[in-house]
Amino acid sequence: MTNPPDLNPLDYHVWGATLERYKTFQPKTNTTDELKKVLQTIWDDLLQNSINKAVLSFIKRLRACVKAGGGHFEHVFK
Repeated sequence: MTNPPDLNPLDYHVWGATLERYKTFQPKTNTTDELKKVLQTIWDDLLQNSINKAVLSFIKRLRACVKAGGGHFEHVFK
C-alpha cells in the first residue's frame, strides 16, 4: 500500500507557517502550558491572506492528486 498524498492544509501550510514563527519566538518555552499559549498566539496572528493562499493551493493539490490517480504527485505549485 502506498502513502496517501499530502492533502491536509494544516499539514502542508499552516503547520509550516506556525513552525517558522515559533522558531523566532522569544523567549523559548519551558513548559507545555507555555507552549500552548505561544501556539495560540501564533494561531491568532495568522494572516487571512496566508490562509486564502493555502485554500487556493489546496485546490491545485486536489487537481494534481486526481490527475495522478490518487498516487504520488509533485509538491510544486506556483
